[in-house]
Amino acid sequence: MPDRPTIYIVDDDAAVRESLSMLLRLRGYLPRPFASGEEFLAATGTAASEVVLLDLRLSGMSGAEVQAALREREASWPVIMITAYGDAASARNALKSGAVDFIEKPIDDAILLDAIESAYAVRTAARAEGARRAETSRRLARLTPREHEVLGMVVKGLQNREIAAALAISPRTVEVYKSRLMDKLDVERLPDLIRLAIDAGIA
Repeated sequence: MPDRPTIYIVDDDAAVRESLSMLLRLRGYLPRPFASGEEFLAATGTAASEVVLLDLRLSGMSGAEVQAALREREASWPVIMITAYGDAASARNALKSGAVDFIEKPIDDAILLDAIESAYAVRTAARAEGARRAETSRRLARLTPREHEVLGMVVKGLQNREIAAALAISPRTVEVYKSRLMDKLDVERLPDLIRLAIDAGIA
């Protein structure tokens, strides 16, 4: 975990903001409290992707609306939804929308700190996945239009002779294309080539 990681606290109850800020400071976090969803969204822009403690019922935008706004941003925002009015439907909706956890008030410190640790694990995994997808896109950008065409047919399970017939080339030329694909995409086995293409949405 980075030094003094930031935790955003979005709650319209000043007492809650203060108590959570005190707890987080004592545990080595850097709390950034906000009294409304609008204030939080305006202050954070699109660059950050830190953990957010988000009250479900806020004056102005609701916690669910703030969560939806965060989903529209490209960065990954691990959200821990907190509320004094928890019910199964609210918890289900928050979790289905991507919240890491749903915690009822009064908040148990140990449960909250465990949830924050889980949220940071989610953020780390999301960043790793984003880096992996970016690398895949970079590799795919090396391919020529014909190589993309051959790759699509390979992913569909077509045999060399079927690809050759469809493209009016020889089976030997198909093999050459496959070899180029594996070199450019930096894979050693055909299953790895297919897996990479499927992950990239080529199917």
